[in-house]
Amino acid sequence: MIAHKKRLALLSVLVLAVFTWVACSPAGSNPEAAPATAVEQPIELIDGLGRTVVLEAPAQRVVSLAPSNTEILYAFGAGKQVVGRDDFSDYPTQAQDLPTIGGSFGDYNLEAIVDLDPDLVLASELNTPEQVKALEDLGLKVYLLSNPEQLEGMYQNLITVAQLTGHDQEAAELVDALKARVAAVDERLAGVSERPLVFYEIDSTDPNAPYTAGAGTFINRLIERAEGENLGLVMDVPYGQISLEELVVQDPDIILLGDSVWGGVTVEDVQQRSGWQDLSAVKEERVYPFDDNLVSRPGPRLVDGLEALADLLHPQAGE
Repeated sequence: MIAHKKRLALLSVLVLAVFTWVACSPAGSNPEAAPATAVEQPIELIDGLGRTVVLEAPAQRVVSLAPSNTEILYAFGAGKQVVGRDDFSDYPTQAQDLPTIGGSFGDYNLEAIVDLDPDLVLASELNTPEQVKALEDLGLKVYLLSNPEQLEGMYQNLITVAQLTGHDQEAAELVDALKARVAAVDERLAGVSERPLVFYEIDSTDPNAPYTAGAGTFINRLIERAEGENLGLVMDVPYGQISLEELVVQDPDIILLGDSVWGGVTVEDVQQRSGWQDLSAVKEERVYPFDDNLVSRPGPRLVDGLEALADLLHPQAGE
């Protein structure tokens, strides 16, 4: 009788131990339980043409059709996923090692794009709907990124491209850093009371009627954000020519040479132009070369452009 009770007690202990082991074991330790796997969701976004673009997974082979797109891709770490670029994508310098697919005069080498076997072609408003359709007809996935109207739109473009390439966290950190830099400029210029009149020169092939930027352009928005007044607002178009006579009437305080990088225009060239010597900016030596890429490409370097403008327009501010 005693032996029988001992056997029952031992059996109870064994049953309890087995129950406890099963209850505390992870699901994966059960050989009959299916392992839990994360299901990758497709990426579904609406592009600048109003088209719904779906990627089954983040793009790993990207062809960029615009310099701003290329700069965005490299800015948050997707540069290694870029396999081709347009002719004008020259920043950052490592992008210049990529094969080019055209873009001069709006023409692209479709065969070269197909040969690169991209899983995403990142287009911009430099590209027409017809070009997008031609690429789609070749079986390529195309997303057209709209030009932003404000810095906030540029931030959103960074987030969008990051979603398409799998760099959400890196882009979020980049956007936070860019916003902090813009806020620092705003704070530094908060006490500015005088706003200089700025003439931004885009093209002076005809020095008697140089091209400039007016309303609706990032050049104008950044000049205003840097507490300047844009002389180009006298025009009724975003980009156009200003006559020398109008320049003399307006008499800008500062002249910025956006054609210094691509056109090689120098301060000395401006000083030697007929009729320009009487402008206040020339007489007071307030003519400055300026990297047009910082204000004409709607990418993260727009913040660099804002900082550079603030330094030129208000060098003493915040000191």
